[in-house]
Amino acid sequence: MPEQEKSRVREPKEDQVLGKVLELLGADRLRVECEDGKERMVRIPGRLRKRVWVKRDDIVIVEPWSIEGDKKGDMVWRYHRNKIPALKKKGYLQKISVS
Repeated sequence: MPEQEKSRVREPKEDQVLGKVLELLGADRLRVECEDGKERMVRIPGRLRKRVWVKRDDIVIVEPWSIEGDKKGDMVWRYHRNKIPALKKKGYLQKISVS
């Protein structure tokens, strides 16, 4: 019998929140609806800029800034579409509408 593969999914740390990309603003900036009910302008840091391609409706991990954290943040991680069911199963994405 084949063993079931366990899906390892990166989970947000204490100071991070999950969010859904609403709009691409250009110049490596995104508008993200976060799980804590806030909408943030998020930037893609230089280490991810050419390595990660973000589209509308992608699920990302956002790290809010220490200053203006309610309005701005940095993207830390982008989830592939096949990881979204695992996030739902772990109890995340309850406050975000995912298509």
